[in-house]
Amino acid sequence: MRRHPAVPYVIPFLLFLAFLGLGQYLPVPEFALQAIWVGVIAAVLWIVARPAIDLGVSHPIGTLFIGVGTFLIWVLPDALFPHYRSSWAFQNAITGTVKSGLSIAAQSDWATVALRALRAVAIVPVLEELFWRGWLMRWLIGPEFEKVPIGRYQARAFWITAILFAAEHGPFWDVGLAAGIAFNWWLVRSRRLGDVIWAHAITNACLCAYVIATHKWEYWM
Repeated sequence: MRRHPAVPYVIPFLLFLAFLGLGQYLPVPEFALQAIWVGVIAAVLWIVARPAIDLGVSHPIGTLFIGVGTFLIWVLPDALFPHYRSSWAFQNAITGTVKSGLSIAAQSDWATVALRALRAVAIVPVLEELFWRGWLMRWLIGPEFEKVPIGRYQARAFWITAILFAAEHGPFWDVGLAAGIAFNWWLVRSRRLGDVIWAHAITNACLCAYVIATHKWEYWM
């Protein structure tokens, strides 16, 4: 039976969600959990999603600008207004609470921190962009999504994707929405998934450096 064309775009993301939901219940040390996470997802991306992955960049300067700009959008509200995220609008029964996915002990373990950073920079941008902008944004335009060109604009697909991307980020939904809009716009502008993957990776790399330098571990949910 022929594999469904959505498999390379959707399966890595579903596995990612499974790890997020079940990882905290696995009786393994945090370093081992991060190592398993990175190894399994990387293997799935290589085996299942490799034909769909585009790492080429057609607009390097713009991609860098979008990546760094999105990072600034992500951290500036909390940096400028220290109690900004304590509002009920961000921490409630629906969005959850602001807390780090790493324990205090793991935050002092450089091997675990390095794996968590590798995950954020090299793995998450690929699997998220495959799902959100490689598949969902096109599928919302037409169920035979592979016939929809990368970067095709439709207002409904654009905004639904941005809103759902925001919801994925829980108490950081506001900056998640801004990031979703930025990445959606850059896909429409560049018409290349590789540009958005790299922009997302640059955002996450800047955020990782910021987290490690300032110990703002809550950004690593």
